[in-house]
Amino acid sequence: MTTLRPRGFSLIELLVVMAIIAALVAIAMPRYQATVQTARLTALKENLRVLRTSLDRYYEDKGTYPESLDALVEAKYLKAIPVDPVSESAQTWVLVDDPDGEVEGVVDVLSGARGTTPDGVPYADL
Repeated sequence: MTTLRPRGFSLIELLVVMAIIAALVAIAMPRYQATVQTARLTALKENLRVLRTSLDRYYEDKGTYPESLDALVEAKYLKAIPVDPVSESAQTWVLVDDPDGEVEGVVDVLSGARGTTPDGVPYADL
């Protein structure tokens, strides 16, 4: 005589599997978020480097700084204004004029993102 065992999983087995998956997600999530934040910071630093290099090349070629970042795009120094990966917008860049007032135009660019890096440095100071 053979007894037939019902097929499928019991509720207890399903709850145990869901608890294990939840524990693994709870362990992995902080690491994932830290990795995303590090990637955004790296992309921000690279975008700032590209913008600053473009400003310098524009000045070397034309003898003056551009009036806006759009002038860099129009003169084909950039394909498009890069997006600030922290604020997720290309409109938040802070344009810096010459503090001495000796030259006209945008001489530097800073991030307009609020907050600080994981090291405690404000994004605007990068």
